[in-house]
Amino acid sequence: MALINENYLQLPGNYLFSEIARRINKYKEEHPGAEIIRLGIGDVTQPLVPAVIDAFQKAVTELGDAKTFRGYGPEQGYSFLINKIIEHDYRPLGVELDEDEIFVSDGAKCDTGNIQEIFGLDNIIAVTDPVYPVYVDSNVMAGRSGKLGVDGKYQKIVYLPCTEANGLKPELPKTKVDLIYLCFPNNPTGMTLTKEELKRWVDYARANQAIILFDAAYEAYIQEKGIPHSIYEVEGAKEVAIEFRSYSKTAGFTGTRCAFTVVPKSVVAYDSTGKAHPLNKLWLRRQTTKFNGVSYPVQVAATAIYTDEGKEQIKKVIAYYMTNAQIIREGLQKLGFKIYGGINAPYIWLKTPGNLSSWDFFDKLLNEVQIVGTPGSGFGPSGEGYFRLTAFGSRENTEKAMERLQNISI
Repeated sequence: MALINENYLQLPGNYLFSEIARRINKYKEEHPGAEIIRLGIGDVTQPLVPAVIDAFQKAVTELGDAKTFRGYGPEQGYSFLINKIIEHDYRPLGVELDEDEIFVSDGAKCDTGNIQEIFGLDNIIAVTDPVYPVYVDSNVMAGRSGKLGVDGKYQKIVYLPCTEANGLKPELPKTKVDLIYLCFPNNPTGMTLTKEELKRWVDYARANQAIILFDAAYEAYIQEKGIPHSIYEVEGAKEVAIEFRSYSKTAGFTGTRCAFTVVPKSVVAYDSTGKAHPLNKLWLRRQTTKFNGVSYPVQVAATAIYTDEGKEQIKKVIAYYMTNAQIIREGLQKLGFKIYGGINAPYIWLKTPGNLSSWDFFDKLLNEVQIVGTPGSGFGPSGEGYFRLTAFGSRENTEKAMERLQNISI
């Protein structure tokens, strides 16, 4: 008799975005002529920039010639991309990394979900609340969470509420934890931490022999000065932090898949006897066992964003989305909504009107003005009563959505 992994039974019925898709499809069946504007899932709409397309096409052509054909590449990524990452993403910040501390992958979602595999099941994890669902769900699947309570929280997970009372910025855990998931600029709230605020977390991790899993997928969207783009800008972070980056939103690679994770060799965790082990070696072992690497053309295409031409083109795309964010922010403010984010991130976090639940507001937007967003409760208990809109739509749909919202009954 084959037995299932019963930890999966602890998960909610549907993954958040699967449930959103189900409701949209049901609405479309009932209203086949409806023009739905999607500002829910964080998927980009602008095409890959010319520098990326040119590099992509040339690399594909190489694979069509026996003299330049390549099969399996290095699981942790080609040196030509890794060295560009070091030179352009980290060295300007005063951060030095070795080539073997960077691991190219097919997505930050995959890495943030898979990273928990190298840690023991007895670790106590802490997550900001609301939070990107993958952090929690992957630990539930592994058996690290305990049962789901009636309050929407898992018994063994430490939740760090981000509420209006604390400016949507998490406070340090009141109990000792081992693994801390931080995402800044934050998905879903769009908030950021200053260097001083981030240092408090690094100091906590160093004092408690904890590990910070730092998701910096949206760092390219930071507009304000003084906001760290990497946790390694904070002194001591290379001892306690693993950082995740992505090209999905930065360069429009949601469909081509490319990202990278930084695991400094100085980051260690301990075995049951108290002996320290470098996490870099464990992650390398995991990746070489379970992952065959990102395709050569995709890595060549990613390298193109570091050229002068590529940088300028990517900068324009980011400006396009951040202008969308400004349009959404200003449109919501005029309508009297209480909002957060949208300044250093492509997400706008709004309080639902009239004490509506997150899902009730989702249904209201869909049914009254055919706009799709993401219910805040899908990101955790503290997200109830909030709603996320993304700036990744087209300019036309973004402006049209703000016009439609003027007709909603609040």
